Amino acid sequence: MNEKPILELNNLSKVFPVKGGKKVHAVNNVSLTLNKGETLGIVGESGCGKSTMGRTILKIYEPTSGQIIFNGRDITGLSRKQMLPYRKKMQMIFQDPYASLNPRFTIGDIIEEPMIIHKIGTPEERKAKVQDLIETVGLKPDHIRRYPHEFSGGQRQRIGIARTLTLQPDFIVCDEPISALDVSIQAQIINLLERIQKETGISYLFIAHDLGMVHHISHKIGVMYLGNLVEYGSSDDIYKNPLHPYTRALISAAPIPDPNQSRAKSRIILEGEVPSPLNPPPGCAFAGRCAHATEECRRKKPEMVDFEGRKVACFLYAAD
Repeated sequence: MNEKPILELNNLSKVFPVKGGKKVHAVNNVSLTLNKGETLGIVGESGCGKSTMGRTILKIYEPTSGQIIFNGRDITGLSRKQMLPYRKKMQMIFQDPYASLNPRFTIGDIIEEPMIIHKIGTPEERKAKVQDLIETVGLKPDHIRRYPHEFSGGQRQRIGIARTLTLQPDFIVCDEPISALDVSIQAQIINLLERIQKETGISYLFIAHDLGMVHHISHKIGVMYLGNLVEYGSSDDIYKNPLHPYTRALISAAPIPDPNQSRAKSRIILEGEVPSPLNPPPGCAFAGRCAHATEECRRKKPEMVDFEGRKVACFLYAAD
């Protein structure tokens, strides 16, 4: 596997202004690296900033501060016109496959549209590419003339994946691509994404709630809480030996199929509520729900530190 990073984030932040002069700090100083051919899973509760981070990386939202380096190029300050060549290489798979597909277009038109926008190929070459992609994602050749409403949720997500692959991207943000699907279909979509990665060397930022699924598909995992990255490291390290108290609570809540193992497992129950992003606490964002919190945690925000081969933002692991 080529270890050259395809994506680097340096202190990336996204702040949204709201009424009354207040601001929502959706993403706070996130730094991470994604190598070519790897999957980085991003997990956390709803509203923690996962999807906002994905959209900011693609510059659907303009970053407030920090740096986005894609394939060695700083794209942070590029205009919409300057971003056009990068749009082909950075794509997105959306959570709701039906809402992201134009109901008036046939499946063939939907998959062909990105090539028309970017002026790629002749009509004949585009049709051949569409047919090839339909087969790649496991749909039937005659599906090309049908409309989105004629398909199941899993089939629609396959159509969305085919459209995403049209421009041969190097990097795809998968924004909870399986959460709206039946459990039986989720594994099929994950297997498809893994097969595509093996065949093309593509890199994924995989956003999800399901820690078990993220552990399965990801090489690295980043855990987010209230816009902050609180732990970041290899998938096995984080899943099997979580360091941050929030990561431990997340993993303790993950369901286990074996009833005997499930009964033996101790569940960490978090007290209190997630603080409002409109009014975040002065210290560690997790301090109000953490059993290990000290006065220092409530007063001062912990920095990311290296500990046992990964990064964690917690005073429990700060150097003396």
